[in-house]
Amino acid sequence: MEVSNALKRKRYDDDNHMEAEVDLSLLEAVEKSQNTVELLDLRTLKKLVLSFERRLKENIEARLKYPDQPERFADSEVELHEELEKLKILAGAPELYPELVNLNAIPSILNLLSHDNTDIAIDVVHLLEDLTDEDVLEDNDEPARILVDSLIENNVLELLVQNLQRLSDKDPDEMSAIYNTLASIENMIEVKPTVAELVCERTKLLRWLLGKIKVREFDSNKQYASEILAILLQNSTANQKRLGQMNGVDVVLQAVAMYKSKDPKTSDEEEMLENLFDCLCCLLMPLENKERFVKAEGVELMIIIMKQKKSAYASAIRALDFSMTKYPPACERFVDVLGLKTAFAAFMGKASISLFIPISKKNKKERYQEELEERLVSLIASLFGGILRGSRRERLLSKFVENECEKIDRLMELYIRYSDRVTAETQRLEQLELDDLEMDEEEKYNRKLESGLYTLQVSLSAFFLFL
Repeated sequence: MEVSNALKRKRYDDDNHMEAEVDLSLLEAVEKSQNTVELLDLRTLKKLVLSFERRLKENIEARLKYPDQPERFADSEVELHEELEKLKILAGAPELYPELVNLNAIPSILNLLSHDNTDIAIDVVHLLEDLTDEDVLEDNDEPARILVDSLIENNVLELLVQNLQRLSDKDPDEMSAIYNTLASIENMIEVKPTVAELVCERTKLLRWLLGKIKVREFDSNKQYASEILAILLQNSTANQKRLGQMNGVDVVLQAVAMYKSKDPKTSDEEEMLENLFDCLCCLLMPLENKERFVKAEGVELMIIIMKQKKSAYASAIRALDFSMTKYPPACERFVDVLGLKTAFAAFMGKASISLFIPISKKNKKERYQEELEERLVSLIASLFGGILRGSRRERLLSKFVENECEKIDRLMELYIRYSDRVTAETQRLEQLELDDLEMDEEEKYNRKLESGLYTLQVSLSAFFLFL
């Protein structure tokens, strides 16, 4: 504790000193940083590493010699902190990362994540976040890859997550370190996508993230945890299955259930809710997780959210669409719990979209409406594909003949509208080809999807399934 306080006093003294000389410090700092960047070469790097290794050795020796007398190794801890701060300058020269690896400094730096003094571990976390920052690594692909490979080989993932588990949101410094830990992991995934599965195989990060999103109180770290969880799940069937086996479907449902009858208070909280639904939809890709969703009464929860007409309205429809795609039990449950009335009211556009459109999408109302239509048509097509006979089928079909077949009219209205849009986009793309603008087939197809091709396809599918 005394050592930790010494580091905090050091930071406090530095802050006061800067405030006292506020008129000159900024210019001096700019000049100093410019000069330093100019002088940052291999020779400077070696000096920095040598100085760091010397202070590290002194700290280790002092701790071994006076294990029960913190005041005897407090100074060496402050000096070690200062050396770690100096290493942050390397973020200004990512081309030197291969040399940093060759100097074998990475193991020494990473080992400090297990240091008895949490403040030293926090220093390392901030250093790693600086070194792997997306802006720093931009246009430096090879140095970035070499650095990340070395970090992975020296167990950075295991050490980061182990340290994460001893940090608390109640302490401002530790809260910041939690955020930077997650940022470092995200940065490494950006450089090396396989890290997304590696970190879940080797550590307890998934379990930590689940614990974080279960907390009722909202904060920036809960938001970031939801974002990291979505990143880990989005392109990994292995992670989707792994989280499902950890009761992840139920935990995510509990997290979104907090918003079944209320809206997020801020745009950041709204983003977190969208992240949670992204997680849920990713989880619903494997068949076994669809089963867990139905057993956990996820279908019922999504219908409740739709009825409440809060900002999660469209997200609930999207989750239902994922759950019912090629999974008849979810379709049957949907009909059994009277979901048809709610779904077809949305399909007919009987609720005013302005009542539940999220804050962040108010200026994109038209696009939001299109996405909603796309999901609803897909959901109806899934119902027709999943319910092939019996009384449930009859109840589904009866919806299309009531009120003078208004739902068939609505389906044809959507089909004609999106057909016209896709035709217009196709003609536009053909004109671009005549103007000698190169465009491969995949890009053409994506342009057509954006103009409504998917909605057109599922509308047609739903119509033929009805027939």
